[in-house]
Amino acid sequence: MNLHQLRFVREAVRQNFNLTEAAKALYTSQPGVSKAIIELEEELGVDIFTRHGKRIRGLTEPGRAVLRSVELIMQEIDGLKRIGKEFAAQDTGSFTIATTHTQARYALPKVVQMFTQKFPKVRLSLLQGNPRQIAEMVLKDQADMAIATEAIANMDGLITMPCYQWEHVVVVPHGHALLNAKPITLEEIAGYPLITYDSAFTGRAKIDHAFAIRELKPDVLLEAIDADVIKTYVELGMGVGIIAGMAFDPERDKGLEAISVGHLFGSNVSRVALKQGAYLRSYVYSFIELLTPTLNRKLIEQLMSGEKENYEL
Repeated sequence: MNLHQLRFVREAVRQNFNLTEAAKALYTSQPGVSKAIIELEEELGVDIFTRHGKRIRGLTEPGRAVLRSVELIMQEIDGLKRIGKEFAAQDTGSFTIATTHTQARYALPKVVQMFTQKFPKVRLSLLQGNPRQIAEMVLKDQADMAIATEAIANMDGLITMPCYQWEHVVVVPHGHALLNAKPITLEEIAGYPLITYDSAFTGRAKIDHAFAIRELKPDVLLEAIDADVIKTYVELGMGVGIIAGMAFDPERDKGLEAISVGHLFGSNVSRVALKQGAYLRSYVYSFIELLTPTLNRKLIEQLMSGEKENYEL
């Protein structure tokens, strides 16, 4: 048994059981991949893959167990490589963050600026998607970290840590009737067409739940993933906007006013997610500390080792 065989098994699954594509990804030949997998099956005494002729079609039941072990072994190997790189160069490398548009646009700019000033030799990349997509990026090693509000807290294979709380605001043009409501109610908001986030983003589930428990059915005129888009249509007078409080800036959004609605929709917690068992470079810890001053390396390491119950915002 050797590491090449394990890599071939893992890559065959990642390439949807296409050995030609697996060979291309690993810069080797398809017959070599096929031969190595067969030799591993013979050594283990089980079939890892189901086959139709010479083509593999899927994993057998023992094959699924083998794959789990392969993933753990390869994760440890990757960790050993990162350890070597870190001790060779403490402040250089690459760092990929997967996040939603709201986080990338409003929550992260100052943190990213401070990080790049502190680690100018680190190549930082931001990938965007919905919460489930960015969680998958971390699980598939396409990103080192995910930052989002929804959907990542309870995903298998991820360790998540709360980093900050925020509330929604209603945005309206100057002089709008809702500015006179004290305090504003769900019934008053539901009296206008609503422009807010797509259902997968930025606390939308809490918005829907709040209306549902009051048996209100608001007219959602437009859904978007971008608060700037929402604000644009509110400025046109098409409806009332509901956005994350961090996305409103009185200096930038001079045509609008914001009304706090945390008492209606509750508070939301944005979280940072890391792959369980991942080895983290020193500058990853530094980034998390810049993002969330309540977290430090010792606490992060405790959380990564499974000691989760003692940390709350």
